[in-house]
Amino acid sequence: MTYKLSGWDLSQLYAGYDSPDLESAFDMIEEQTATLEGAREKLSAEISAEQFLEILKVEEAATRVAGKLFAFAGLSFAADTQDQKAQALNARVQQFFAEIQNRTLFFSLWWKDLDDENAKRLLDASGDYRYYLESMRNFKPHTLSEAEEKIVNLKNVNGASALGNLYDSITNRYSFKIKVDAKEKEMTLAELTAYRHNPEAKVRAASYQSQFKVYAADGPILGQIYQTILRDWHSENVGLRKFKSAIASRNLSNDIPDEAVDVLLDTARKNVGVFQRYFKVKAKHLGLKKMRRYDIYAPLSASKKNYDWNAAVEMVFSAFESFSPQTAQLAKRVFDEKRIDSEIRKGKRGGAFCWGYEPEETPYVMVNYQGSSREVATLAHELGHAIHSMLAEKHSVFTFFPSLPLAETASTFAEMVLIDKLLSEEKDEAVRRDILFKQMDDSYATIMRQAFFAIFEKQAHEMVQKNASVDDLCAAYLANLNEQFGDALNTSDEFKWEWVTIPHIYQSPFYVYAYAFGQLLVLALYRQFKEEGEPFKAKYFKILAAGGSEAPEKILREAGFDIRDAKFWQGGFDMLSQLVDELEALPVAKKPKAKATKEKGRKKKN
Repeated sequence: MTYKLSGWDLSQLYAGYDSPDLESAFDMIEEQTATLEGAREKLSAEISAEQFLEILKVEEAATRVAGKLFAFAGLSFAADTQDQKAQALNARVQQFFAEIQNRTLFFSLWWKDLDDENAKRLLDASGDYRYYLESMRNFKPHTLSEAEEKIVNLKNVNGASALGNLYDSITNRYSFKIKVDAKEKEMTLAELTAYRHNPEAKVRAASYQSQFKVYAADGPILGQIYQTILRDWHSENVGLRKFKSAIASRNLSNDIPDEAVDVLLDTARKNVGVFQRYFKVKAKHLGLKKMRRYDIYAPLSASKKNYDWNAAVEMVFSAFESFSPQTAQLAKRVFDEKRIDSEIRKGKRGGAFCWGYEPEETPYVMVNYQGSSREVATLAHELGHAIHSMLAEKHSVFTFFPSLPLAETASTFAEMVLIDKLLSEEKDEAVRRDILFKQMDDSYATIMRQAFFAIFEKQAHEMVQKNASVDDLCAAYLANLNEQFGDALNTSDEFKWEWVTIPHIYQSPFYVYAYAFGQLLVLALYRQFKEEGEPFKAKYFKILAAGGSEAPEKILREAGFDIRDAKFWQGGFDMLSQLVDELEALPVAKKPKAKATKEKGRKKKN
């Protein structure tokens, strides 16, 4: 089979914005909600297990329809963020479900308030719903009255969520200009960021400078949007819900102990030297006295190997097949059912993601593919997410989604399987060297960069409460970069605007540490795979098949990992340190010395 770049087929969800089935879905949820409202009088400490399960099944049925509606609206918007019909449907869906959530809020409030003895009785009879119900009760100390919760739900739709959508709409309409081969080109952000891996130093710098020029023009506005989102987050989670810190709310949503997250971020902070050593090694191989921040993802070889889409797909399938035929078969489902959007289009959301919405349904995957080896790895990453979702399909709609930290397990593992496959087949030492350096580049991007994003977020949330200005946040972000890079890199002042280019900190505060969590976990898992071979796979697939049916800490404890122990996290950094040792021992290939280039703006030694 030949694979071609294309959009996805959303008609499998609904035929279009005017589809009768789409309107029927809203009506169906109305009916199911009315059924749930009618069950309110049955909610008491003496409710039978049978009656309780009937209510849960109605709730699950409504949630399935809701998930499909959300998917159609969200995927349509991602496919074209400038499509007014997609924008309107997205807003309608969010408003509709805020109102539905308010009408059914009584159930979760009753459940959280139920005495422990009767809660245990119902939990023992709840089957696969158990963890969903347990995690709901974890929020008991932070739950407000019914009236207050209803106000918060409506506020979120018309407040923070609306601001997040506004940020998306503003930034996804940006176009960028960059001079390549003496010709100025206009392009999307996805196209622009590909030039950060260009062999030409001037082109790499121009890629960043073009982006920051555009974002900086709106920087004060984007900064105000961020400040408002942070004030809203603090008002709700710290002020009203009494979480001890801004990040504690996300930790509880992830069901990860605060202690474990603190240990993760502290361990990352103590290991900045690992990547600082790496950047100094890479500078030597690039023929630079010292790297600039622009050069982090610079290729070692001037030759740029591109892969057409079909070759990339077959390469990923082959790597998955070598690990487990089952994973390759699951990945192929995404393509067979036309659930992947791979082409570059103006207005299309940048980046990549996987969207699962029902346990038995094949997820949708978005990438913006242009042919680089990194984008091949991104394809493997997103298909890993899809595989994770499909392996957990036996669970309820409430328990098949893994928590955010575990959600990166299969995706990151899939990337490592791909890299391992490439290394095993590559005979050219220069190409092998490039792959090893790219592996460290990706580890930086996934671990240290994301951990320091989270560290910046913690600081920014505190600063905004003290009325910090947008300029203050810019200064704090530059200091954050200084701590990361030490004397290993030169960073120009324009990087002070980098934080306003990070969608995650707007859309999902403190989401980013999940990437570092997942990558360090996968380093531990992959080491076990190398040591144990075939017997390891049963343990690995058990972790993935669990989905979100147990607490992450419990799932990992059963696999032999203690996420509260700094030694666990340090183990991942030790593996990376060993890889740097290997790179330090490699002879530097002879090449013409790179020409020094001047950066715009004042240089800082970090």
